[in-house]
Formats: sequence, C-alpha cells, structure tokens
Amino acid sequence: MTAAPGPAHIPRMTGRIIETPACLEEGMAWLAAREPRFARAYAETGPLPLRRRAGGFGALLDAICAQQLSVASASAVKARLVEAGAEDPATVARLTDEDLRACGLSRPKIRYVRALTEAGIDYDALARRPDAEVIETLVAVKGIGVWTAEIYCLFALGRADVFAPGDLALQEAAKVLFGLGARPPEKELRRMAEDWSPWRGVAARLLWAYYRVAKGREGITEQT
Repeated sequence: MTAAPGPAHIPRMTGRIIETPACLEEGMAWLAAREPRFARAYAETGPLPLRRRAGGFGALLDAICAQQLSVASASAVKARLVEAGAEDPATVARLTDEDLRACGLSRPKIRYVRALTEAGIDYDALARRPDAEVIETLVAVKGIGVWTAEIYCLFALGRADVFAPGDLALQEAAKVLFGLGARPPEKELRRMAEDWSPWRGVAARLLWAYYRVAKGREGITEQT
C-alpha cells in the first residue's frame, strides 16, 4: 500500500505507510512467504495490532518523560503536564524549571524537554521526509536516542520499513523464534532485519506480539 500524496508543492518521500489492518496483512503475507518461521509465529499470535498513535511534539514529550519509568509513573507525569498545559512548545517554554519539576521531571529530563522545545522541528514537514532524515533530525535533539526515533517512525508516522533493533523485547523474541543461543545485539539484529525489507515495520509488530506469546509460554522475564 503506497502512501497518500502530500501537498502538491511538497513531494512525498516516505515510501510505504502502515495505515490500516490491510497494510499489516499485506506485509505479513510477504514476510510469511519469505521466512517460514514468521509464518509459524503468526499462527500463534493471530492478527497484529496496528499500534498507530498521534505524532508531533506531544508524542516526543511523552517519550522523554516516560524514559526509565513504569507505565503508571509515566502516566502520572503526563497527567500533571497536561494539567499544567504543557502540550505544545510555546506553553512548555513559558513553564519554569520548578513548574516542570513539580510535574515529576528530573533535572536531566527538564534539560531534554527544553532541548525539544527549542529544536524548532516542523513536524508536518518531518512526516514527509525519508526515514533516515527523520531519525537524523530527532537524534540531534538531546535526550532522544535512536530507539526513540525509530519508535516514533514506526508508530507515529507508520513507516513500513523501520525496525528498532535496540529494543530488548525484539531481541528476545528473535532469539526464541530463530533458535539463537543468546539475544542478538543491536548491530546483529539490524543486519538480520535487512532481509525483512520492505516490511521491517510489520516484522517488528510480529516479533513484539510473538514475544508476549513466548513470554507466557516459556516464562521469559519481562524486557523493557
């Protein structure tokens, strides 16, 4: 499924975009034909979740605030930020460090939030850029790493050919599914995922789903 065209004066350069369950079905059919172990995993997981979410400043703010926090703690911080009106760069810029600390942000995270606020990213334009450019733009912001940038591409932008090999759950799922002796490190899993292009984003969703199945079946320790 190809991406819908953007404004006439700005060419769309994103490649395939995952927008509907039909996109996942198309990608999954391709992957299953290419790799029999994916077909077996899909038989266990069933239909994959779309996992699309809104993008922009708010999505990255949430990602920064959630770093190294439990889901419950991250939700509490987000609720306090919303109450403080911290939903766009202009509003956040008006908040003092004391205001942000009262919302539950540590000193390093306050610096990261300031960096994001001051980055001046045009999120609409960013959504039309190639994957590599999106990731390069985001990791230039202090506090945003490659994993966060790739997750943003996957779920906020729906990029069909982005993977996140630094994710421990993906590494664990790949270890179990492919019968590896240990979790593959990021560099090795990134190399493995090259064979799953142009549907690496669907492969990631499958491996996350398979991780949950395998975790329940084999008692795998929760990965974060």
